Amino acid sequence: MPDPRGAEPPDTTDLERLRSAASGCHGCHLYQDATQTVFGEGAAGAKVLVVGEQPGDKEDLAGEPFVGPAGKLLDRAFTEAGFDRRSMYVTNAVKHFKFKRDERGKRRIHQKPGRTEVVACRPWLLAELRAVRPDLVLLLGATAAQSLLGPKFRLTAHRGEPVEAPADVAELVPSAVATVHPSAVLRAPDRDEAYAAFVADLKAAGKLLR
Repeated sequence: MPDPRGAEPPDTTDLERLRSAASGCHGCHLYQDATQTVFGEGAAGAKVLVVGEQPGDKEDLAGEPFVGPAGKLLDRAFTEAGFDRRSMYVTNAVKHFKFKRDERGKRRIHQKPGRTEVVACRPWLLAELRAVRPDLVLLLGATAAQSLLGPKFRLTAHRGEPVEAPADVAELVPSAVATVHPSAVLRAPDRDEAYAAFVADLKAAGKLLR
């Protein structure tokens, strides 16, 4: 059963201890169907922390964030924008894969996490921020952005521009930029145009580090 208190990370900035503790999280119901917790990857002290929505099918099976088609597009965009993923910390707002099965019961179809699930998982994201202490937080998609900036944040109004974090997380998020999730680029009617705009957002974010 989900713990009504939500996630309760240990009081530590050791990422390995956090990852180990998160593997047994029952803070919401998503753990019941997911293969495993998909925690963040990267080093403490990374200057850039990247937040996506949730693991997808490939990530759920591999236990690593952004290893599927969206992850491959993200890697390419990072390279074009001048980022090195190996020097970044990459995670998701929600650590378990939310899905429904197709009519035949074989294919797992992504479902957007609800606000309850985002809030339940938020303590893990805050714990990662405390451990990494990034200079810049990149928020990929509305779910990721709202997980830190609040449910009233509108990505369409502030995409690609520096945004100020709310007071309760301002110490952990000194600088933030929100853009679309790479999966949205893959679904776009004009993928080339969407990809170019995505890379432009990443380049604008990179200027905040200089």
